[in-house]
Amino acid sequence: MGLFGIVLSLGLLMYLAYRGINVLILAPLLAMLAVLLSGGLPVLATYTQVFMKSLGGYVITYFPLFLLGAIFGKVMADGGAARTIAERIVDWVGAGRAILAVVLACGVLTYGGVSLFVVAFAIYPIANALFRRADVPKRLLPAAIALGSFTFTMTAFPGTPAIQNAIPIPFFGTNVFAAPLLGTLAGMIMLVGGTLWLNRRRASAQGKGEGYGEHDETGADSTLPADATLPSFPVAIAPVVAVIVLNALFTYVLIPMMSADYLAEPQYGETSLSSVAGIWAIIVSLTISIVLAIALNWSRFKDVLETVNTGTMGSLLPVFNTASEVGYGAVIASLPAFALIRDAVLGLFPDNPVASLAVAVNVLAGITGSASGGMSIALNALGEQFAQMGQEQGVSMGLMHRVTSLSSGGFDALPHNGAVITLLAITGMTHKKSYSDIFVVAVAIPVVATITVIVLGSLGL
Repeated sequence: MGLFGIVLSLGLLMYLAYRGINVLILAPLLAMLAVLLSGGLPVLATYTQVFMKSLGGYVITYFPLFLLGAIFGKVMADGGAARTIAERIVDWVGAGRAILAVVLACGVLTYGGVSLFVVAFAIYPIANALFRRADVPKRLLPAAIALGSFTFTMTAFPGTPAIQNAIPIPFFGTNVFAAPLLGTLAGMIMLVGGTLWLNRRRASAQGKGEGYGEHDETGADSTLPADATLPSFPVAIAPVVAVIVLNALFTYVLIPMMSADYLAEPQYGETSLSSVAGIWAIIVSLTISIVLAIALNWSRFKDVLETVNTGTMGSLLPVFNTASEVGYGAVIASLPAFALIRDAVLGLFPDNPVASLAVAVNVLAGITGSASGGMSIALNALGEQFAQMGQEQGVSMGLMHRVTSLSSGGFDALPHNGAVITLLAITGMTHKKSYSDIFVVAVAIPVVATITVIVLGSLGL
């Protein structure tokens, strides 16, 4: 009955989210439905001590990124920088390549170490202006951002600083450059395949007379008048470059030089500098970049205070949507029946540890709605056993690492995924309008790329 409860809860969550019901309502209700069907578990205690604790923990950790990312995106839009960048991109790649331009812009930022949530906020005003100018249907915009942010730079390309590329390291004794050739191949499958798909969808839509369309504004849209004087390209791009450069500078140079022994004290969470360095770096770099963007475009703002306030309010729904999904995943993972699912998927393909690992991570990421969550559950449960099986069968630990990372970026992007819901909220789109294309570029094609790597890796290539 508990297993049925998990399947029913997950199915309803995906279906009802697709139908447009807010995840802030769905996540706790359907998590508690799974608890009820498990039998014998305290519903209220699970809600307050598991769901809300996980939700709150996520907000505590990541709210600054959502807040500053939303403000940064809004400042870039209202100051004219987003429009300048969009128009320069059109000049470079041509209006017919607007989708590719958005994908590459997202890819550069995420590969540079900028959080995918920050990228979504920062790129949206630029991408929206680009799509409007090129008359590309806006419903394709979330998929373009997802392709550039959630796929090849998150799991495939060697050296990416994404957490999904770092979690496997201690289990397999590898590094972020594990299986570089296969990782690059997988990344190119995602990049090329996803871009071709979206361009095909654009051509099909325009063949039917569909253009950008009429859409209500979101909090991230620009208030800049159509005839406003725009900043030069160097001025416009400077804050974006500052985010990447400062993030790297603080992450790899300045913060590691700090003396932070006080972090071991209870009032500071009994943590370490390495555990908070990434968050600190992006907080400082975004804050400086926001100030820079405002200073460089001061005369162009209609009302700076209104811009900042609108950006602030625009961060609230995305962060709580995502945090609710994290709480849902924590509840499901805490149920006794979840152990049956975990053990079943981890036991598949006992003679092929690479394939077994891929299925386990994909399934667990899909159930929890989290790439890093599904990967962590699989590796914490049987990571050592997978590594041992791989060594006994002569499988490269680099291949094990890369397949683990790739697998976390497949089924994780189902409709209940927090990043998907956040992206739709930022862009003002819905599951019904945009999710089918997100599914193709962020689920189907990455799974194909993963299978390709498994096959080639198994052949010793």
